[in-house]
Amino acid sequence: MLLQGKTVVVSGVGAGLGHQVAATVVRDGGNAVLGARTEANLAACAAEIDPKGERTAYLSTDITDETQCEALAALAEERFGAVDAVVHVAAWDSYFGGLEDADFDTWRGVIDVNLLGTLRMTRACLPALKRRGGSVVVIGTQSSVAAPSQVQQAAYAAPKGALTSAMYSMARELGPHRIRVNTVLPGWMWGPPVQAFVTFTAHTEGVPEDEVLGRLAERMALPELATDGDVADAAAFLASDRARSITGQSLLVNAGELMR
Repeated sequence: MLLQGKTVVVSGVGAGLGHQVAATVVRDGGNAVLGARTEANLAACAAEIDPKGERTAYLSTDITDETQCEALAALAEERFGAVDAVVHVAAWDSYFGGLEDADFDTWRGVIDVNLLGTLRMTRACLPALKRRGGSVVVIGTQSSVAAPSQVQQAAYAAPKGALTSAMYSMARELGPHRIRVNTVLPGWMWGPPVQAFVTFTAHTEGVPEDEVLGRLAERMALPELATDGDVADAAAFLASDRARSITGQSLLVNAGELMR
């Protein structure tokens, strides 16, 4: 098991990718410490992936609040005695548009969550990570390196791109403590957000959902979209000792839509 005995903090645990990452941690033998703003989502996730409650803990956490980030990191140490990895899923990804129609007040909020929130949560975990080394895994987005043609996501992509730049600096700064820092860049990922996009587009255009899905899939080198489970598996690998010599790297998980 990739994560046997490891304790992994997962931010942004909702119904989609965060849930899948947490489930993958438990599946692969680890302890999952779950954070998100909505406690009901955390409780539901923990009950589903760990019915006995032996390998999960959770705390309502807003990553724009440094004290709450520190409390989540402290919970991991109190409950399981360590933090071996942190996987950053928490993000504000529901604000769409480009530059011309940008509401920069909203952009500031998106940046505070997607860039500074991730850095806050990382810093909160550093004291524990420094004790025996570990891994920081940032969930970025393909949109930060190649803008999609179907939707405009400038406010989402910009801070995610900044996180990739920050990753290089963090990898260099934290490397002497044997802390690795890497990024997973999902493309179109089959899970709740993309399902909603497909349903909305099909309804708007009056076409079957399979047609909309087919348009997306035909862009891929592989004949289907990656799933949130595929992205979670990549994050689990980077969090594990199997990736002990990998740091400062970005991994596209996108069925080959974009190759770099």
